Amino acid sequence: MSVRELVVLGTASQVPTRHRNHNGYLLRWDGQGILFDPGEGTQRQMLRAGVAAHDLNRICVTHFHGDHSLGLAGVIQRINLDQVPHPVTAHYPASGQRFFERLRYATAYRETVRLAEAPVAADGPLAVTDGFTLDARRLSHPVESYGYRLTEPDGRRILPARLAAHGITGPDVGRIQREGVLGGVTLEDVSEVRRGQRFAFVMDTRLCDGVYELAEGADMLVIESTFLDEDVQLAVDHGHLTAGQAAAVARDAGVRHLVLTHFSQRYADPAEFERQARAAGFAGELTVAQDLMRVPMPKR
Repeated sequence: MSVRELVVLGTASQVPTRHRNHNGYLLRWDGQGILFDPGEGTQRQMLRAGVAAHDLNRICVTHFHGDHSLGLAGVIQRINLDQVPHPVTAHYPASGQRFFERLRYATAYRETVRLAEAPVAADGPLAVTDGFTLDARRLSHPVESYGYRLTEPDGRRILPARLAAHGITGPDVGRIQREGVLGGVTLEDVSEVRRGQRFAFVMDTRLCDGVYELAEGADMLVIESTFLDEDVQLAVDHGHLTAGQAAAVARDAGVRHLVLTHFSQRYADPAEFERQARAAGFAGELTVAQDLMRVPMPKR
């Protein structure tokens, strides 16, 4: 059975708190697992969330600030300790190669797994698989930062009424799906386009073109909202977004499910992020992320 969900491992910005770990987000996409921004403590959060090293196929780092990358050392060593039986690919800004190497080889351990380094140097596609295309877009932060987007290929949805109208039943249903035509009836005659799902991950950034490009038409947008709107100047100065800005992006981009995260420790009431997001006019499904939360992708 295919599973598509976001497992939230940590939601704090800059420093962890009593209730929030540094960043960490696992996207389960059918049989693939993509770990985004493993901050300090991610390995322990994985254990608490029931996530194993064997679940990881890719690691995507947006940038090399500690709350987004200090957990790399532990995660990489755990992948090797557990002898994960498949290769794992790491994507990260090319300008941070020296940081990646320091974290990868922070201490001595025995390498048992092929970890493919795939640094990101420009906007565009990073990987194309049967299940998705992974793209990157440059963001606006004091250090080089990229956001990521998964796009599933479009498919087709069979329409029972059209099958019945053409007298197609039983094994012939599978046959027309496999072969595309049956007795002069095409697959297009008995189906409609089913748009592939889209997932976007946007961390530390000011508003910029990359934010909007990543968010456009996303079924789920995971996006930083470090500050509340009254601190918008702090957000601009430090390269971050407010709750209202993040929600306005989601509103304008037609996002179905908005997940706000990466919260400054200065705020005591998480509900205020939701209130400001709604005040910005976002009417879709909204989650204010908490550590160890599981957020399913919206139904097709």
